[in-house]
Amino acid sequence: MEQTAVTPLAETVASLLPRARTELAELVAFQSVADPDQFPRSECEAAAAWVAEALRAEGFQDVALLDTPDGTQSVYGFLPGPEGAPTVLLYAHYDVQPPLDESAWVSPPFELTERDGRWYGRGAADCKGGLIMHLTALRALKAHGGVPVNVKVIAEGSEEQGTGGLERYAEAHPELLAADAVVIGDTGNFRVGLPTVTATLRGMTLVRVQVDTLEGNLHSGQFGGAAPDALAALIRVLDTLRAEDGSTVVDGLAHDARWEGLQYPEEAFRKDAKVLDGVELIGSGTVADRIWARPAVTVLGIDCPPVVGATPSVQAGARALVSLRVPPGTDAAEATKLLTAHLEAKAPWGARITVEQAGQGQPFRADTASPAYEAMAAAMRAAYPGEEMQTAGQGGSIPLCNTLATLYPEAEILLIGLSEPEAQIHAVNESVSPEELERLSLAEALFLTDYAASARG
Repeated sequence: MEQTAVTPLAETVASLLPRARTELAELVAFQSVADPDQFPRSECEAAAAWVAEALRAEGFQDVALLDTPDGTQSVYGFLPGPEGAPTVLLYAHYDVQPPLDESAWVSPPFELTERDGRWYGRGAADCKGGLIMHLTALRALKAHGGVPVNVKVIAEGSEEQGTGGLERYAEAHPELLAADAVVIGDTGNFRVGLPTVTATLRGMTLVRVQVDTLEGNLHSGQFGGAAPDALAALIRVLDTLRAEDGSTVVDGLAHDARWEGLQYPEEAFRKDAKVLDGVELIGSGTVADRIWARPAVTVLGIDCPPVVGATPSVQAGARALVSLRVPPGTDAAEATKLLTAHLEAKAPWGARITVEQAGQGQPFRADTASPAYEAMAAAMRAAYPGEEMQTAGQGGSIPLCNTLATLYPEAEILLIGLSEPEAQIHAVNESVSPEELERLSLAEALFLTDYAASARG
């Protein structure tokens, strides 16, 4: 890819990168996993306070810590622009996924570490880096005559948990996040150096599945062979969610949609996903079909005895957490009903099965023909010389998108961000490319300038 054109604005963004690294390190240091069963609530509160102070330092008004209905805090601020200018909402989230196996991290997960030209740490790309991207773009504009639009910033505190706190808060306070355009800084480029906006997001439903067969565990030597094993029953139930080729199959849920647009070559996907040699990909259709246009089930966890310390017992109960990604065109609530009915119908041996919903978010499809997308395409072209903006899907969920689209049907919603494949978000050794942070901060600054100009006619 060609070097970014050297302009005064580009030079300013480049000069801000050391500050961006310092602040990202401060933000990554907060263990802001929005699950008090795993990390202290105080870590999220401290991260929220950091975000609020950063906004105040940039001249934001009405900065507030919003207590959302799920018990977490989102951070809001408003930066007034010129009279008559359009309003742009910039979104990111400061909560992160848990680090998983900390021993598998090359460097500590909550300590930003530079290695091989990338910055490693939990949340570096998803999505603390997104907040730093917004701040860097605004600072660059302030150094060149000021921010040409009204800016609202909202930093969510529980996006990774899918508990819907900010969605419910926004519905109860519909005037708060109203904007002409929304930039969601929580997706990413198709690959490093290829500017990409995300046109679709799969929704998500999350359920806990409990299987019970006995009043208590039994000795497997004395009772095994006739006593119904709850763990075995659970395994059988979960296995019914996939066809022989690994495709997701939920009774009544369509699973044959096609993705029209940018394709994901299989070999590139194998490399990005780090699939082991000799292991096949699952599902049918193109890779893009499978990850952007079709439902996908994942067993996120199972409660059962660990191997170390296990006793020779027939298990009386077992539990799993199951995620179902829901493609655009499918209602997440309906998908939840179908998944629940499927699981209940597949219980073997009369085992008692209970399904409890733990989270839900609707899929999203953007209007890529809007003027804001034209402004973003021009900004991306300037920030990534020699490259045209691409439009892709994303298999993940950002539940707030549909809430915003419903509350503000006239608003133009764009999705960009730092979570390209090498970032390994949600996995160990998550990282961000500082070059991508620089280019996307420049692209956002150029977009805000172009969007303000187009709004003036």
